[in-house]
Amino acid sequence: MSNLKVQGNASGAGTTTLQSPNTSTSATLTLPDSTSADTLGYLNAPINEQSAAYTAVLADAGKIIFHPSTDANARTFTIPANGSVAYATGTVLTFINMTSQVVTIAITTDTMYLAGAGTTGSRSLAQYGIATAVKMTSTTWLISGTGLT
Repeated sequence: MSNLKVQGNASGAGTTTLQSPNTSTSATLTLPDSTSADTLGYLNAPINEQSAAYTAVLADAGKIIFHPSTDANARTFTIPANGSVAYATGTVLTFINMTSQVVTIAITTDTMYLAGAGTTGSRSLAQYGIATAVKMTSTTWLISGTGLT
């Protein structure tokens, strides 16, 4: 069995050689400069603050729908039917409620299952609660979170 030796250069950029100590075989990897811009994609979740009843739109995919503490009213945030907003399978919608009033996360004609329980229908999100809904099929969502009933 061979060990793998990783030998980098002093700057941390450029070419790095991986070589087996027992053979003359090696593989060369060219790595980006460590000061290069992030190439992994957007790593933050944009916040869409809502202080009224709100129906999610296509642009909310991957975002946080946020109910601020400054709005002391119960609100309903709705995930629309696939027929009106066709989110891609795997779409994630995150909901955060910071106020003392409950936020209802409603579903229209699609089906939303509560993770673990398998029950369907609208859900209630308590103060300081966070819930994430994932679109599993064209008309099926799975939701889980803390402060979610």
